Parts: sequence; structure tokens; C-alpha cells
Amino acid sequence: MSVVSESGPRGDAAHHGRSSAVGPVGTVTPFVLSSSQDVFGLRRTAQQAAAAMSLERQDQVRLATALSELGRDRLGCRGLEVSFGLVPPGRPTALLVTFVWTGGPPPARETLDLAAKLVGIEYEASPAGGRIVVSQPLTPEAGGADEQHARLTEVLKAASRSTEADDLRAQTRDLIAALEETRAQREELRHLNEELEETNRGVLALYTELTQELEDTNSGVLALHTELEDKRHQLQEASEAKTRFWTNISHELRTPVNSVVALSTLLLAPSSPDLTVEQREQVELIGSAGHTLLSLVSDLLDVAKAEAGHLEIHTEPVDLRLLVAHLRGLILSSHAHERVTLVTPGPEQHPPLVTDETLLVRILRNLLTNALKFTERGEVRLEIDVDPEPSAPAVLFTVTDTGIGIPPEELGRVFEVFYQVRGPHQSGRPGTGLGLPYARTLAELLGGTLTLTSTVGVGTKVEVRLPDLGHEYTQRSQNRKGGP
Repeated sequence: MSVVSESGPRGDAAHHGRSSAVGPVGTVTPFVLSSSQDVFGLRRTAQQAAAAMSLERQDQVRLATALSELGRDRLGCRGLEVSFGLVPPGRPTALLVTFVWTGGPPPARETLDLAAKLVGIEYEASPAGGRIVVSQPLTPEAGGADEQHARLTEVLKAASRSTEADDLRAQTRDLIAALEETRAQREELRHLNEELEETNRGVLALYTELTQELEDTNSGVLALHTELEDKRHQLQEASEAKTRFWTNISHELRTPVNSVVALSTLLLAPSSPDLTVEQREQVELIGSAGHTLLSLVSDLLDVAKAEAGHLEIHTEPVDLRLLVAHLRGLILSSHAHERVTLVTPGPEQHPPLVTDETLLVRILRNLLTNALKFTERGEVRLEIDVDPEPSAPAVLFTVTDTGIGIPPEELGRVFEVFYQVRGPHQSGRPGTGLGLPYARTLAELLGGTLTLTSTVGVGTKVEVRLPDLGHEYTQRSQNRKGGP
């Protein structure tokens, strides 16, 4: 027999019913299927052709089984013929087997479904009969088109009729091969299961280890949290104890200091007996020291009250013109310096403001006093402006000096209570380190902010932004009058 290649479609999918895609395929001289013996021969020939095309054993069995089932289903049809061929060049290579008949019933749907699970099929019915094309894709190992053509021709020429016994023996061999392959697959599956179990044991061990480490970490975190909570309580208790100490000691100190100030004032009164010049100077010195000590005690008491939340705010309209005049007289009387000028705003630079006047005086007094203390020559300037921020009405107080300045590494600590920047500038300038922390505490208590910038050798600038509490004052006034 010789193979003659002709144009034809690919047979790579199963079609039940009519399909216009089915056409002529490359074929050999067809041979007739008229008996079960011919079906046995078809099965054997198909398996040999598949082997010649370098198909794997499983694909050989699938193709042979599909053709055997289709052949048995078509037995008895008039003009039933089968031919082998190859897909024409230029298309994906495939082995094609074509069933053609001229009369008889259509193929059973179960048979087509079974064959479609094993190989690709296309079925076409027509009034003159029908055709089924079975396709089996080939791998690159099958070689080129000419080589495939030659091998298929050789297999089909050597094909001989087989008996039912031959077919049974072939089926037995296929079954044995399938069983061997199944056994090999089962053995491989067993090895894979063992590897999977080993992996699972490793994962479980790792999970257990990680879980234990996580539990240990959680225990450590819990212990650290407990320790931090204890430390927080200790710090809170220490802070409360410090506040109580400040409050108590301030109260205890205020009484004798008031007595010293009152007695010195009494001794200097015109109605008191005349004092010698030396005695008057000594009494004035006592009075000045008493006022200083009383101011310090008041500051300590205010800081303690502020930290404890007991410092009350009394908002009233503030006459900044009078406040500045009072500050100027108070500061110049105790910090007069020939080489330092205190510059304060003129009468026209006093915007309206409602706040606690007493606390505002203490804030500005501390800032101005601090600036004068560390300025040897030049000026200390107080400026008052309406804050340009439109979000809420506020007044901006700015204190600048031409003093020694603060080193950058110390800027973060100048607001710590009792902390003082150490250096030669401290000589002859006693202090407690309360001024800046006290001023910031009071500013925040009034709802404002205090910020500081400084350059060594150039000077320091402190800005205090205080909100205008006029709405609170108005509301309180309405409540006193019984208004809405």
C-alpha cells in the first residue's frame, strides 16, 4: 500500500452532528471494515502506526482503543472504509484516521463521547452516509514531514490481518503495560507521599518552634509592658509627690517671706522711726530680697498648681497699654542696665485682647527678665501684633534680645524644669531654671503656644501666641446677667 497526501482539515476536536470543518485528509488506499476480524486488525495497525510516530505508550493505547470502539460501532454500515494519513505540510503535525460509510445508522452518542475523551474527533453526517476523522497530535520527536510519511507508509505496507486471539493478546499486553505503569505511578505516588509527610513534619516542627518563640516573645512583651506600667505608676507617684512638696513648701515659705516684706515696708514707712543711711540701705536690701523670694515662691506655687490642674483662669479684657507700662516700671526698677535698652511698643500698637492678665504679666515678666539677664549690651525688645493666622483671633507677643544666645544642642533642654545652660555666662547671674518652663506652662494653660529660636552670639527670639478668649468672657458675662 502507498500513502497519498491530500489537503484536509485538522481533526483536533470532537464534533457531534454536522461540521463543515471536516474535509479531505491525507490517506492511504482505504481498506474495508466488514467483520470483527477487521476491527482487530485496525486496532493493531493503529498501535503500530502510533509507535512509528514516536508517541508515548499511553497515547498508543488511547488511539488504538478509540479506533477499536468506533470500528465496532460502525460495523454493518454499507461501504465502511478506513484510511490513515497525515496532516498536510504547513499545519501542526497530526496522525489522521478517517472512517467513511455510505449507508447505515448514525454513530452512537456514547461511542463518540468515549472516543472524544481519548483523542480528537470530527464527525460529519450527510444524506449519502457520514464520515469521522480521528486526529492524534504528534510530537517533535516524530521527525519531519517526509520522515513521518515514510515511516507511516512502511507500517501500513507491513500490516497483516490479525485474529481475535492476536487482538486479545495485544489487549492483554496493553493491560499488563497499563498495570505496570499504574504500579510505577503508585510507587512514585508513595514516594511523593513520604516526602510530603516528611515535609509536613518539618513544617509542623518549624510551626511549633515559631509558636514557642512567639509565646516567649509575647511573654517578654507582657513582662516589659507590666514593668513599664509599674514605672509609669512610680513616675506618676513621684510627680504627684513633687507637686505636693512644691505646694506645701511654697505655702510654708510664703508666710515668713510675707512677714519679711511687710516688716521691711513698715520700717521704711514715713511714720516709722528715722533710720540712719546705712540702716535704710540694709532694710531696702532686705525688702528687695524679700520681694524676689516672694516672686520665686509664687512661681513655684503656680507651676505646682498648673501641673496639678488647679490653677484657675480668670479672663478679662486686658489694657495692653497699661500692662506694658506696668511691666516696664517693674523690670527697670530691678534690672536697670546702662548698656542695654528695653524697647516696648508705642500706644498705637496695642490690639484688643481678652485673657488672664495676671498670668500674661508673669509670662512676659519672665521672658523679659531672662532676656535682660543674658544681654550685656544692645537691646531687649517687646513687640505686640495681631497674629496673621486667620483661623482664630490671637495676639502674638515677641521678645527678642541681642544676648549671648543658646547653643543648638541645648535648645531641646531649656524647657526642662530647673535646667540651666552651663557656662561662663552663668557667673553673676543666679537663677533657678524655672523661667522658660514656667512661661511655656502658663502660655499653654491660656490655650496658646511658646516657641524659641536662638543663635549663639546673635541673640534669642521667643514668640508667644495667645488666643483672644473674648467669646468665653462674653458667655460668662451673659450667664452672670441671666442672659441666654
